[in-house]
Amino acid sequence: MAKDKIKYFKTPIIAGKYKGKNIEIPAINTTRSSKSILRESLFNSIAYDVVNCNFVELFAGSGSIGLEALSRGAKKAYFFEKNHIAHRLLKDNINNIDKENSTIFYGDAFELFDSLYNKLKESKECTFFYFDPPFSIRDGMEDIYDKCINLIAKIKDPFVSMVIVEHMTDIELPDKIEKLKRFKYKKFGKSALSYYRLEGKYE
Repeated sequence: MAKDKIKYFKTPIIAGKYKGKNIEIPAINTTRSSKSILRESLFNSIAYDVVNCNFVELFAGSGSIGLEALSRGAKKAYFFEKNHIAHRLLKDNINNIDKENSTIFYGDAFELFDSLYNKLKESKECTFFYFDPPFSIRDGMEDIYDKCINLIAKIKDPFVSMVIVEHMTDIELPDKIEKLKRFKYKKFGKSALSYYRLEGKYE
């Protein structure tokens, strides 16, 4: 499908060195935009902690969260996306905003994640992980949160700065996932953010 046949809309980067640059978002049922109020709250929460750290956005869609992280000083951003339409637009967004510091993985995050995680583990560079899976009310996504929890359970090494999950408000995630403990939760209408970090870290 040609790009000009796909309906899409734009959302600006909120702050940082790329403030005001537009991110294009495809109007397809597997991709939705994180609300501006949610993004602003997220980056107010992690503030300067993300500076010079890596940022991994799983189920990236348009890449709006990872590109915002780069704008605010993240060192590198890694994006996972398997939908071919979203992937093409994600690539365009990255090329227009910060190609040099971005890496895209085209395919299923559940299959590709281990390879990147092991690479980041070897580098020992501080890393944030952001999960924004498709809502489980969509066809074929009924077990998406269980699969995400199983994947998050693998994230347990000292280089991990934080794991953040954007999820449906009526989905209750565990307070603990293996070595990770939830320390913050905030609702935004139908969406919510759950913040996790290694138990005992920063306490």
